[in-house]
Amino acid sequence: MSQLDSVTKPKSQRSKRFLEGRSAKLVENVKNAMIMKGGNTSDTVTQALKDLYALKKPCAVLYKKKNITRPFEDSTSLEFFSKKTDCSLFLFGSHNKKRPNNLIFGRLFDSHVLDMIELGIEKYSGLKDFKNSKCPEGTKPMLVLAGEAFDTDNDLRRLKSLFIDFFRGPTVPAVRLAGLEHVLHITALDDKIYLRSYRSLLKKSGCRTPRIELEEIGPSFDFVVRRVHLASDDLYKTAHRQPKSLKPKKKKNISHDAMGTKFGRLHMQKQDLTKLQTRKMKGLRKRRGPPLAAAEETEPKAAKTDA
Repeated sequence: MSQLDSVTKPKSQRSKRFLEGRSAKLVENVKNAMIMKGGNTSDTVTQALKDLYALKKPCAVLYKKKNITRPFEDSTSLEFFSKKTDCSLFLFGSHNKKRPNNLIFGRLFDSHVLDMIELGIEKYSGLKDFKNSKCPEGTKPMLVLAGEAFDTDNDLRRLKSLFIDFFRGPTVPAVRLAGLEHVLHITALDDKIYLRSYRSLLKKSGCRTPRIELEEIGPSFDFVVRRVHLASDDLYKTAHRQPKSLKPKKKKNISHDAMGTKFGRLHMQKQDLTKLQTRKMKGLRKRRGPPLAAAEETEPKAAKTDA
C-alpha cells in the first residue's frame, strides 16, 4: 500500500480541510486536468500543450518536466499523479517517428484510467499566430460539436463526451450576456477532427438584440484519430451512477402529454354544499322579518259586505 492509499488521521484543522476536500462528495468538484509531456516531444507538441493549458486554466496543472511513460502500455504513473494532484482528466503529449505530434486525451475514475483517445496533430496554429485580443483567463466556453460521426461512431461518441468533460469548465447558476464571448467549435468530418476557437463580438444592430460576429483567436487544430482505449460498458455505467439522494423524486398524479404540457390530478374531500358560498344577489337576500305564512295568520280577515 502506498502512502497516498493509507488511511491517515488529520492532526490539524488545515489537514482536516485537505482530507475533506479529497473525500467523496454527492456533487463532484470541478474536474481538474493534468497536462504533461513525454520523454520525447517536438516544438509543436510543447506549444500545443501550453495553448491547451491556457484554455483550461485555472482548472489545470502543467508539468514542465519530461515524464518517460507510455499511457497505453503502463498507466501507473498517470494514476500516481492523479492521486497526488486530485485530477480526473489528463492530457499527454509525445512525439516519435511512428506517431509524430501525438496528443492523448483521457480521464480517470476512482484514480484509475477509464478511457483515453490518441489524436495526431496534422495542422496546428497557436495563440501567437493570431494577432488579436484574447478572452480573459477562466472564461467558460460555449461548446459546439458538429458532425454526424459524433452520434453514429462509437469511438467518436466517447470522444465527444471526453471533449465536453475537458472543456466545459465549472458549473455556474447564471451567465451574463457579455460573458458569452468564447466559442469552441469541434467538427468531425472525413475521419478528421477540427478544433477552432473563436471570440464573439457584440456589434450594434439598430435594435435591442446585438449583432454577433465571430473572430478566430486560436489555437487551431486538425486532428486524426489513432489509438483508442475505452472502458467496458459495465465500468462506464458504474462511473455514471448517481447516488439515490441526487435522483429526482417521482411526483404522483402528474403526467405530461406529447407537447410537454403538464397535467396534475387533485384529490379533494367531499364538500358540504349547504355551506357553499354562492354569488350574492338582492333577490336572494334573506329578510329580517317573520316568514310570509306566519304574517298572514296574524293579520285579521276582512268582513264580507253585501252589495
